[in-house]
Amino acid sequence: MKLGRRATNKAICGAVMAAIISVSIELVGCGLSQEKIYTSSIFAMDTIMELQIAGREDYTPQAEETIRNIEKSLSVTDPESQIAKLNSNGETDVDTQVSDIMTRALDVCKRTDGQLDVTIYPVLKAWGFTTGDYRVPTEDELHGLLGNVDYKQVQARADHLSIPDGFQVDLGSVAKGYTGSYVADGLRELGVTSALLNLGGNVQCIGVKPNGDKWKVAVKSPFPDSATGMLGVVSADDVAIITSGGYERYFEEDGEIYWHILDPRTGKPARSGLASVTIIGKDGLLCDGLSTALFIKGLDEAVEFWKASDDFEAVLVTEDGEVYVTEGVAKDFTLTAEYSNAPLHVVSR
Repeated sequence: MKLGRRATNKAICGAVMAAIISVSIELVGCGLSQEKIYTSSIFAMDTIMELQIAGREDYTPQAEETIRNIEKSLSVTDPESQIAKLNSNGETDVDTQVSDIMTRALDVCKRTDGQLDVTIYPVLKAWGFTTGDYRVPTEDELHGLLGNVDYKQVQARADHLSIPDGFQVDLGSVAKGYTGSYVADGLRELGVTSALLNLGGNVQCIGVKPNGDKWKVAVKSPFPDSATGMLGVVSADDVAIITSGGYERYFEEDGEIYWHILDPRTGKPARSGLASVTIIGKDGLLCDGLSTALFIKGLDEAVEFWKASDDFEAVLVTEDGEVYVTEGVAKDFTLTAEYSNAPLHVVSR
């Protein structure tokens, strides 16, 4: 059995650091020495996070503390977290933040017709994606587990969550997106106008670069034979840019690859014809959830979903190497030299 580890998005981190280095030079050259780029790197939410924040003070410690606190509340493996207590007891009192995250996550589940489902956690465990003990569950096992997958059964009140017996929830599908937006809002309240937060490939931009240029954020290639690891670059300001793909976490058994994005209707890895989905928008939680749900939906349904929406843009990459970019981000997206010959389609309403 061959195992695939969660991607650390080195290509994205490299692009981010290159952008930060150029910004630092520009600040000095312009005589704005009172401002600088403060950077930090932490491991949280099972991924490497890179924070780059421009300003006169170093706000990276506050950002790190916020990330740690959200992780403590949402972790399914920390028995003291509010979500772990919900899974263990079937109900628990929660603080306002956890209640808000759950309510908004359930809204995304409803909006995507359950193709994002926060109650998929028992099935993820059966495949070993939460433990590293990878295995292919039997059809009978999956059938039994799917009886306890239904986001509609989660009861969320202002200070209390409850689920039926046998149910368990995991907010990992929206946690990093929410965290990026939440940290960004806190930094803005402190007066930060320029920052780039890479939460394991979930990128959150604050404003633009200090010189006024847009940030350059790399979109990872979903193909294992990529020489550079980068499919394209998005020029962005004040948005979240979040990508999901089967390459992030997977294992191989008997010549077949099984990845962690599961279709809640089957309990099996989603085989939609898409290799990756990148969502760009203001709401990090929404972008995070949609990157998973649209991957499950596949190209045609994802395009129709976008046409009926007005709060996000998308870059959709098919398994055969075609790239579909929605019109709102088309002018800001560029393929790298490695993929310059890839078929590129602009999707319009």
